[in-house]
Amino acid sequence: MSSQGPVRLQKFLARCGVASRRACEELIAAGRVSVNGAFVTELGTKVDPAADKVAVDGLEVSLPDEAVVLALNKPVGFLTTMDDPQGRETVASLVPTDRYPGLFPVGRLDGDTSGLLLFTNDGELGNNLIHPRKHVEKTYLALVEGIPDDAALDQLQKGVLLEDGPTLPARARLLGSNAAQKQAQALGWQQGPRQRIVELTITEGRNRQVRRMLASVGHPVRQLHRVRVGSLELGGLPCGQWRLLTEEETAALEALATDC
Repeated sequence: MSSQGPVRLQKFLARCGVASRRACEELIAAGRVSVNGAFVTELGTKVDPAADKVAVDGLEVSLPDEAVVLALNKPVGFLTTMDDPQGRETVASLVPTDRYPGLFPVGRLDGDTSGLLLFTNDGELGNNLIHPRKHVEKTYLALVEGIPDDAALDQLQKGVLLEDGPTLPARARLLGSNAAQKQAQALGWQQGPRQRIVELTITEGRNRQVRRMLASVGHPVRQLHRVRVGSLELGGLPCGQWRLLTEEETAALEALATDC
């Protein structure tokens, strides 16, 4: 990643993948960040990535040599973390961390959810993509119990009340029988006679939000798969495989993740 001259310290730390910019500001204020051996607490401090040595808790940090973004078709059963103390399977084993050090997942998918998961070594890009104010769209296919009627779909689109507050309006539609059969076959889902596939697009990132939204309208989720983030679609990427994004795809994500 090339330098463009002096930048604010918290922005530099975020680009290095240390944490979100707000969390980096807290690190600075707490006196945990040093520049050229001297601890600083002023948020207005600027550093030159090409010349200054920056450390957090005594460990030097630096910009990644090459900024990359890649897409993974995450299988069910893998945790969205790069390390698990209990030794469970994680997405770290599915992406090329040796080739691209510093990769981390952008947001998360639950262990029982499959589909599109983004990774990057660009801390600022990754953190901005999941910033609550960005409202980046995420589209899911959900195999649900029962047959949602127009009232249930309308309720999802207007927003439903969950235990942590009302959701923002969403887009929801029931897949037609032919489209549903094709998707179920592609995903290896066994669709029962009283089960349907709902396509749901949300702009938030709450814990298990899609499952909770559909359960709240009386249609519990049996299988869940993410197919799109922003304008990026999973497409035909095989389950468990990854690919680098094209320059055009990366630029589109960067446009979504402009400074908050």
